[in-house]
Amino acid sequence: MQSLADKCILITGGTGSFGHTVTSALLKSDCREIRIFSRDELKQEMMRLEVANPRVRFFIGDVRDQASLDRAMVGVDYIFHAAALKQVPSCEFFPIEAVKTNVIGSENVIRSAAAHGVKRVVCLSTDKAVLPVNAMGISKALMEKVALAHARTGATSGTTVCCVRYGNVMCSRGSVIPLFIQQLKQGKPLTVTVPAMTRFMLPLREAVDLVLYAFEHGNGGDIFVRKAPACSLTVLTEALQNIFGVPAGMNAIGSRHGEKLYETLLTQEELRRSEDMGEYFRVRLDDRDLNYTLYFDKGDKGQATLEDYHSHNTRQLTVPEMEALLLSLPDVLAELPAGRRPAK
Repeated sequence: MQSLADKCILITGGTGSFGHTVTSALLKSDCREIRIFSRDELKQEMMRLEVANPRVRFFIGDVRDQASLDRAMVGVDYIFHAAALKQVPSCEFFPIEAVKTNVIGSENVIRSAAAHGVKRVVCLSTDKAVLPVNAMGISKALMEKVALAHARTGATSGTTVCCVRYGNVMCSRGSVIPLFIQQLKQGKPLTVTVPAMTRFMLPLREAVDLVLYAFEHGNGGDIFVRKAPACSLTVLTEALQNIFGVPAGMNAIGSRHGEKLYETLLTQEELRRSEDMGEYFRVRLDDRDLNYTLYFDKGDKGQATLEDYHSHNTRQLTVPEMEALLLSLPDVLAELPAGRRPAK
């Protein structure tokens, strides 16, 4: 990683799973200060007690409020923008709230960053932003468009804005693995939607690695995607039952409103202009100018030969592979009875 000596880093939505993990990683560097920006004072106090480090400072505010961002932005060098409404059902019922936080809030972050001379902003996105079918995904897709628009029109500001996009972060707050573990411990069947439904599987540590990679290598308007394996809900539930030793079975409840059978990380259009970087794809900015000639008069004959990159056509984890991945997660190990934990 490029030197963080004497640098100040701001993390919006910093009390979430990502914020905790990236803060731990940044504290190992020689950065001057880490600022946690969020609106939940209880979560901030809990994190303050957990971290107990004078280099970490806490700012109460909301990305919807430009003034609160401006107060936190003074002297900041780099930003990880993780603040968002992420739950599909709540965004479906209150879509304008998703717009206010995920779209307008992101515009506020980028505008404030440019005004205060911030050098680099990395915005966190999701596979649900690709070919979106729900309000959360649509709002995150628009967040990406806001970031890319800055790269096209705000190049003279000196603030580089890029994005990362990843699928399900395993064991993150509100995700399905903690729910399944609780159902196993209560002796209840695991409530799955559609057993054949697939999702990308990404440990939180790898999501943080992706963000730090984008921070290191990103140019304005880049979108970085980490290659990831996937599995079906059948494989995930079998693996969990095996490692916990509880044959709970499944209760298929059917797909919920706003859900897809599989998630997509890259469209064929994006793959066409992407760069394969080994563990990552870099999708470079589509920098066609505002005369729109290339939108109306010219096309790309090679595009139709590609297929979207999604959780049905990526590498599929077997049950033993899924078990090994689950057993590498500290949150899962903490829930296992002592007798079922793997030997160190």
